[in-house]
Amino acid sequence: MCTYVETPDVRILLDAGVSLCPNRFGLPPHPREFEAIIESRRKIAQAAEKAEIVTISHYHYDHHTPSFQDWLINWTDSDETARGIYENKTVLAKNPREQINYSQRERAWMFNKTSGRYAKRIENADAKTFTFGATKVKFSEPVFHGPENSELGWVLMATIELQDERFLFAPDVQGPMSSRTLKTIIDENPQLLMIGGPPLYLSPLKVGENELQTGLRNLNQIVRKIPNVILDHHVLRDENWQEDTINILYGSYKSGSTIQTAAEFLGKKSVLLEASRKRLFSEDPPSKEFETWMKSTDENKKHTRPPI
Repeated sequence: MCTYVETPDVRILLDAGVSLCPNRFGLPPHPREFEAIIESRRKIAQAAEKAEIVTISHYHYDHHTPSFQDWLINWTDSDETARGIYENKTVLAKNPREQINYSQRERAWMFNKTSGRYAKRIENADAKTFTFGATKVKFSEPVFHGPENSELGWVLMATIELQDERFLFAPDVQGPMSSRTLKTIIDENPQLLMIGGPPLYLSPLKVGENELQTGLRNLNQIVRKIPNVILDHHVLRDENWQEDTINILYGSYKSGSTIQTAAEFLGKKSVLLEASRKRLFSEDPPSKEFETWMKSTDENKKHTRPPI
């Protein structure tokens, strides 16, 4: 969900991370997924060159960039990848000690010891507003990463406001599944919302049907009240996401609002690589060299670039 926002006063890079799922349908990422993450890394690096502010909504690796070598999931080369993003930046980040689960607390500590040491400064952003000229960057109180009392912890949403324009960035709220998060989003009343949709692909083994339906109902309320919605992230890990959200898409049409993926917002076609991984391996088989790489251990794959 990494997003670059520029106003006349400040240039902001939100959640400067990108990751691949190491195992989906019993398969590692397809070569086309590695090509995509290489391109994403290039774009993030370009945006970071322009940005003065970099934010961290929470400490999952698809939302910030770690300082270790990992070619399987994060496409990072030791700490050089992270250094290019955070060096001499002001980092506005989730508080590493309050309302944070154990795994993210560990990652936050590691970030501060590694990637974060390149930053000009790091400030806890929870429930704070930062002003840059006429631009305000307002962070929410920590909200749940999905349903109420989620084991995955909390995330920060961010509203960027200039005069009467408001863009709300709501990563990993998964719908939102939380009614409290829904109220916060509606009360912010943005003209443009970028939101992580519900993880349809995790049902029923990892996410309950009731929680998914709550996320879909809350999303349906959002598209009827907010004129422009960018729907992305978890929901697009399911090839059939449009069929499963047909009522929401219809609700958007009836209310006159727009709902798009990030790709569509940029005038491009949505390409759901992870969701179609099994089909990609069938229709576009990788090379013998790649197959050999596939058979090695995950630890080896992290330290060996795939032959693509």
